[in-house]
Amino acid sequence: MRPYYVDGLNFLSKVTALRAWNAFKILSSYYVSRVTPYSHPWGLPVSISVEPTTSCNLRCPECPSGLRSFTRPTGMLELDLYTKMLDELQDVLWYLTLYFQGEPYLHPQFFDLVDEAAKRKIYTSTSTNAHYLTEENARKTIASGLDRLIISIDGTTQDTYQSYRVGGKLERVLSGTKEIIKWKKKLGSSTPHVIFQFLVVKPNEHQVTEVEQLAAQLGVDQVALKTAQIYDYEQGSDLIPENEKYSRYKRNKDGGFSLKNQLFNHCWRMWHSCVMTWDGQIVPCCFDKDAHHPMGSMKGEQFKDLWHGQKYRKFRSDLTRARSQIDICSNCTEGTKVFS
Repeated sequence: MRPYYVDGLNFLSKVTALRAWNAFKILSSYYVSRVTPYSHPWGLPVSISVEPTTSCNLRCPECPSGLRSFTRPTGMLELDLYTKMLDELQDVLWYLTLYFQGEPYLHPQFFDLVDEAAKRKIYTSTSTNAHYLTEENARKTIASGLDRLIISIDGTTQDTYQSYRVGGKLERVLSGTKEIIKWKKKLGSSTPHVIFQFLVVKPNEHQVTEVEQLAAQLGVDQVALKTAQIYDYEQGSDLIPENEKYSRYKRNKDGGFSLKNQLFNHCWRMWHSCVMTWDGQIVPCCFDKDAHHPMGSMKGEQFKDLWHGQKYRKFRSDLTRARSQIDICSNCTEGTKVFS
């Protein structure tokens, strides 16, 4: 596997004086918010997640796209709306994730989305179930300038894989991965940094070592183990791992479950990042999967007005007083550490 520092150096190569100054302002204002009632960021987001589409080919059981359970409409991001956001943020935006809900490669202009960010020298990342990584799409992925490619592989055998990735074919994940590695070599490209993301759940936790071995065999750069968010975790779930180190939850004496980590009244994500849905809504966090907390829309509004607007100010202020009372925060174990 490739050393992590190679990807890190690529990320640092995107820095500019304006991006560094903006990051310093955001970081400073975040720490101020932890010790004072002041809860307003001094800069603009360092990173943003953009949703190409809510459509997906799989039916994963803890995913709104897979469950087809959205209350918001399904659609495809318009390129003009996307470029409007980039034009406004390109001087300060450092990291862009082309993923929120859905399968990004279903967007007919996915490579144009990558290219628009890459030509602005913004670090780009996406996450995929790899079912659309054909030879041609793999070649285009390398040529697009994508910096990081996260491939979801939640099992090393078909039976285990499909227990969570319902409707998926492990064979297609592996063949797509091989195409990516092949075209990286053919085109002499050091990017994208390829990550096997392994969502650890009870049916697959015995295969953690196997997925690491598989990644090394294929030439994947990194394996990332991810804990699963379970919506109704209190009474337990067939997906919660037996090994607690792979779980966000702990078993209580009464047999129920609770979050392992304390929920603090601060969140780094509220300062450094946000999400733009396919239809241009700005929502505060990737845990707001159904966009229940829109801060406004890029359609007809400027991003900086939304980011510094009264609605966003109130949301951050509410969070610093009683984070546990916000629905999207109550099942969250992230956001308490800077650069986590």
